[in-house]
Amino acid sequence: MSAANNQQKAVSYTVMEEAPVAKFLFGDIRLSWLWLIVRLYLGYEWVLAGWEKITNPAWVGAKAGTGLTGFIANALKQTSGAHPAVQTWYAWFLQTFVQPALPVWSYVISFGEFLVGVGLILGIFTGIAAFFGGFMNVNYLLAGTVSTNPFMFVFATWLVMAWKTAGWIGVDHWLLPLLGTPLAPGKLVRK
Repeated sequence: MSAANNQQKAVSYTVMEEAPVAKFLFGDIRLSWLWLIVRLYLGYEWVLAGWEKITNPAWVGAKAGTGLTGFIANALKQTSGAHPAVQTWYAWFLQTFVQPALPVWSYVISFGEFLVGVGLILGIFTGIAAFFGGFMNVNYLLAGTVSTNPFMFVFATWLVMAWKTAGWIGVDHWLLPLLGTPLAPGKLVRK
């Protein structure tokens, strides 16, 4: 073998920079106060929704799952017509996976909403909490429930994109560096 074969080949790659506006909006700690406002709003909405369910026996307790029954029945009613609000594949998911396990889903939804809210309010794993909040919003939209879900989904998406600075005024400021994630906004730890 020649010396040239023993040498490692240099790997080249292209780094695509973020647009300056996106870098400022989602990565600059000077806007962490903006993300705090968005976090507190979404967190309050999720905590309130989750707490209402946790303290309701139709969601958590002896009658767990009965609160979800009406929600699913309403979603299934919206599957007919030329342009149904609920797609047939999502109705199939509700009938096949959710209806047979209503008490389990009732607990998952109730505590999921509450924990997403707590995570957002305290700024703990903000990007992850926002992702799961947005995931719940999408499921509610797929089930034909509009309400505030579109706005909440948009705000959750923005928080996911601003994960590096969205929790800066919160627990993430100390927690993320301890876990080896950004020591400074926009900079990942390399070992």
